[in-house]
Parts: sequence; C-alpha cells; structure tokens
Amino acid sequence: MPMDETTGTLLSDEPALPGFAPAAPAGSPYRVLARKYRPRTFDDLIGQDAMVRTLSNAFETGRIPQAWMLTGVRGVGKTTTARILARGLNYELPGTTKAESRPTIRMPELGVHCQAIIDGGHIDVMEIDAASNNGVDNVRQLNESVRYAPVSARYKVYIVDEVHMLSAGAFNAFLKTLEEPPPHAKFVFATTEIRKVPVTILSRCQRFDLRRVDAEKLVGHLARICGEEKVEVEPEALAAIARAAEGSVRDSLSLLDQAIAHGAGTVTAQTVREMLGLADRAQVIDLFAAVMRGDVPAAFAGLRAQYDAGADPALILSDLASFTHLVTRLKLVPDAGRDPSLSEAERIRGAEFANTLSTGALSRAWQILLKAIPEVQTATRPVAAAEMTLVRLCYAAELPSPEEALRLLKEGSALPASRSNGGQSSRASGPSAAGNTALAALPQPSAAPRGEPSPGPRLRRFEDAVALAGERREIALKSALERDVRLVRFEEGRIEFNLVEGAGRNLPNELKRFLDDVTGRRWAVALSSEPGATTLYEQRQALERERKSDAAGHPLVQAVLSRFPGAQIVDVRTRGGEDSAVNAGASAPAIDGDLDDEA
Repeated sequence: MPMDETTGTLLSDEPALPGFAPAAPAGSPYRVLARKYRPRTFDDLIGQDAMVRTLSNAFETGRIPQAWMLTGVRGVGKTTTARILARGLNYELPGTTKAESRPTIRMPELGVHCQAIIDGGHIDVMEIDAASNNGVDNVRQLNESVRYAPVSARYKVYIVDEVHMLSAGAFNAFLKTLEEPPPHAKFVFATTEIRKVPVTILSRCQRFDLRRVDAEKLVGHLARICGEEKVEVEPEALAAIARAAEGSVRDSLSLLDQAIAHGAGTVTAQTVREMLGLADRAQVIDLFAAVMRGDVPAAFAGLRAQYDAGADPALILSDLASFTHLVTRLKLVPDAGRDPSLSEAERIRGAEFANTLSTGALSRAWQILLKAIPEVQTATRPVAAAEMTLVRLCYAAELPSPEEALRLLKEGSALPASRSNGGQSSRASGPSAAGNTALAALPQPSAAPRGEPSPGPRLRRFEDAVALAGERREIALKSALERDVRLVRFEEGRIEFNLVEGAGRNLPNELKRFLDDVTGRRWAVALSSEPGATTLYEQRQALERERKSDAAGHPLVQAVLSRFPGAQIVDVRTRGGEDSAVNAGASAPAIDGDLDDEA
C-alpha cells in the first residue's frame, strides 16, 4: 500500500466509486458533502454532456486550444471542471513517460499527478483567485512565470477563478500572453459574470457555458449520495431540495448536508420545509384553489396557517406563482406533468386546475404575483402585504376577459358592474365596481328606459341569492352570506335572518341594495330575533365531516389506515365530480400519510 508522505497514513489501493471520493481515514475531520462527492473525472460530471463531448473530440484529435472560458451560475462545477481539465492535460500512468502518454479525458485510475491536482497542491497547476489578485502587477508576475517550463507535469495550467474581477489594465496586460502563450502553458478561466469579460479576452478562448442541472438529474444524484451515506430520505424532500438549489449541484449538496443535520440523519419533506422556511406544497395548492374560487376568508386562513408554521410570506407567494406557472404549463403542454420533481398532489391537482381554469385567469394571477413578490419582500408588514395580494387575486379571478366583456356588450347582456342612478353609483364595493367601471360606462343596446326597472332573475330560495352574488362577482358579499347568515325565513321579495357573532351589522342593507339593483324589484331584508338555521358554511362543513366519517367506515379505507399508521383522510371526492349527499356513498377518499412503494 502507498503511504501519504504528509500524514503518514496508508492509502487504499482500491479505486473509489465513480464520482465519489475515497473514504476518509478514521479520526479525520468531517468533510462536507459538496467536497466529499466532488466529481473527479469527466464521466462524473452531471448535466454537461455537450461540453464533455466537445472536449473528448478535441483531445482525441489533438486540437487542444490554449485557453478555455467556463461560465455558468454558482455551483454547476466550473472550478471542478477546470481541475479535471488540468488532470486530463497532464494524465500520466505510473511506469510511463510523457512521450508514451498523451492528454485524455478518460482517466479510469489515478495517474502520477492526479491526486496532487485534485487536492489543489500540484506545483505546475496554479489556481489564482482574480478577486484578490486583480491588478496589473499580478498579471505581470504571471506573464513572467509562464515562460518557464513545467517542473514535473506535461503542461503548466493556470486556473483563474472569477476572472471578471480583473481590472481593465490587468485584462490588457493579459492579452499578448493569452494570444501567443508558450506551448507548455494552458489557461482555464471561470466566471459567473461572462458579460463583464472583455470581448478581446473571449475571442482568445474556447468558451463553454455550463448548464444548470435539471431537477430530475439532481434528484437522482442526491438519492445516490444518500444511499452511500446510509441516510433515510423521502423523495418529496429531495424534490424540494432540488427546486431550492435552482440547478446548482453545490447548493443542493449543501442543503442536503444541512437537512441531514437538521433531521438527525433522517431527511423528510417536513424537515426540509422547516429548514428552508417553505410552505407545504399541499397547502399552497389549497391556497391556490381558494383564490381561484374567490374565497377571501379561506385564502386568509391558508396564508395565516402557513405563516404560523414558519413559512415566509414572500416565499408563500413565490410558491403560489410557481404553481400558477405549473398549471399554465400543464394546460398548454400536458407532457409537463411527467417531471419527476413534481409531487403527486402537484401532478394530479395541477391537471385538474388546467382543465377548468382559463389561460386568461392564469395569466392575470401570474402578473399580480410577479408584481407583488418584491413588494412583500420590501414591505414593513409582509403578512399584510401578502394578504392584500390575495385579495387582488380573489377579485381578479372572476373578472371577465376583454373578449368576454366585448361579447357581453355586443349581445346586450348585463355586465357585472354597479348600476348608476343619475350618474352616481349606488354601490362602490366588490370586484365589479372596481374592475369594470369603464365597461359599465359604455352604452348598452338593450338598456331599459330610465325609470323603468329591467326584469331580473327570480329567486326561489336563499341559495339562489348567494349564487347570484357569486355570478355577479360580489365575492365579499357572497362570502358574508355563506359564513355569517343564519336564515330564518325566505320568500320572494323578503328575507329574514340573524347574524353570527362578529358579523358586519350593515350586511342587511348591502344585501337589499344588491337584490334591488340586480332583480329590478324591491326587497325587504330584516334581522330577526329567532334562532335561524345553520349557515351554509356550517352545512358544508357538517356534510364534509359526514362524508369523511362514512369513508372511514369503509373496509378498504380501514385496511389502508391500519396498514399505514399516521395516515389521515384529507378529502373525499365523488366519482361524478358532484358534491351532494346523495352520491356520497360513491366517494373516493384521499388519504394523506407516509406511504411506501407498496401503496
């Protein structure tokens, strides 16, 4: 066995697994995953196939340039690729000479110079940090040293990291050496700011744009490392880490390292969410559903629940925008659902939203979120700013598109806007008054003569009045009628009810004005001292509890719950898509829990 001359420890003759560093000797300090699993050969680089193919052809044909420019976002492997390049240029097996070997990208085993280059300690491979060596004098010293032949390797390789930090004078001092270097000198530049590098430098280099690594490859890479580290991990947790890394391998490994420490050796989706301050993806989808149906109270409750759990308001809106983008992609490109980084809830419910929501509604939601995210990030009260964003989303979700509004005008249909009396608006609340003021001002062909009420819809029950408020985009009124009203008596032209504690006392007047305007008839709306029925919201909640109870009694559901401890029934959906008590027995329960592959 060979011996490390520095530490005196024995080194194993067995090669490490591809892409993995050999095991550290016992008692050595801990090495973070980003260093421990740094690629050692071109075969170990992930997501950079185009660059590897170009370099392979160049090395095989002997068309090796004097300089390379590697650019890309942080953590995609620029410095690592530079070291691998230096290793391939100087690859030499023990027992051979420089004349008997040649540069290659295929390095199945460690060569004479490989370990020193990997460790960054080879005398002929110099790594220069341009951020701290950015002056003309530094480049002048480099120009002087480049003339001398390498000490032991085939080439002298200069790796200049963050080359864009060089001053203008330093770049100019570099030009002559870079254009006509000695045959034994090679340069590898790395930068994240390619636009700051002068074109005179770029024209003398072979440029490679290192791509962001897609989520699918990152998830597979992380799963392989977790297997080597004997770490239990949930696929959803790896998907969350891959999304947060944004294509950076180093960032993903750093986040994985942190998640392993945070979860004491076990990485779960909940652990990652708590660590990153992310919102639960299922809760984000529920929040999206609430704003798309215009349910402001439910949207506020969803936002507050995620905020109380530790999620940042700006990140919640960012996740909401991400899901809006996903639904839009699924609507326009159905194959987007095959992305392995998507959770099952994102894939299934995203497809459902894509089938029901219009492109215009999704586009409006995206624009609102895109503008709101930086506002929330800089707001002194981020939660309040996020809540106001949800209000805008709820009101905009039901607005007609310009095409629909124009069609309604041409057909002479009533637009969802407040009616004017003598030029003065009788009601100035709700999305209709806010969003369609200009449309309401346009002449309508079939408008009734002044003073004569136009015939409106006939209401047979209280639920018809609530549905009418929803159709006319009166979201706040509709929500109040559902949650705050205990109906005592209803007949056409008259409604009696009492209010739940904390409800707005002006609700009867608002309802009367709304019904008078829309139906063209006078309504009597009064508060009653009688108890009244349960609210519509309470009725829906009771029905949902009843359906969950019925589903829990099903033998198949009981078998699943007993098989997976901790699982819960989170939703019961009817096969026909209808939500009635009649077909509740045919409902399919959705169970939430940690289910393994046997499920």
